[in-house]
Amino acid sequence: MFNVTAVIAEELIRKAEKEGKFEDLEGMGKPLLPDEAANLPPDLRMAYRILKSSGHLPAEVLEEKEINTAIDLLESMEDEQERYRQVQKLNVMIMQMNERRRRPITLDTSSDYYRRIVEKVRLAEERYGRPGNDADNQR
Repeated sequence: MFNVTAVIAEELIRKAEKEGKFEDLEGMGKPLLPDEAANLPPDLRMAYRILKSSGHLPAEVLEEKEINTAIDLLESMEDEQERYRQVQKLNVMIMQMNERRRRPITLDTSSDYYRRIVEKVRLAEERYGRPGNDADNQR
């Protein structure tokens, strides 16, 4: 069967190519960005893309971005007490998100960054005591 639309589209593409309209396109020669909706069920992908392009993201995605931002900020903090307080806040954020999701967030526990954060929390606990332990916190 003859498809007129396909023939017209092919002709327009050839014409644009001859005129050099495909030269110097943004991102040319670079890999495509990963599809953020790839992990969603196929029937939800289009709705997700529409919401995202209109500036609306699901609360779960916003929470996860906030958690990732908090983790990134922890790395640059120099004050141990402030870092410890921020880790406590981060733990609460993760716990609340886990409760809403009814499943845990999986952090890459094999990463060097994760191990450094855990070590800093351990050192802070040794130095300042564990949260909720008033005897240790009064030192």
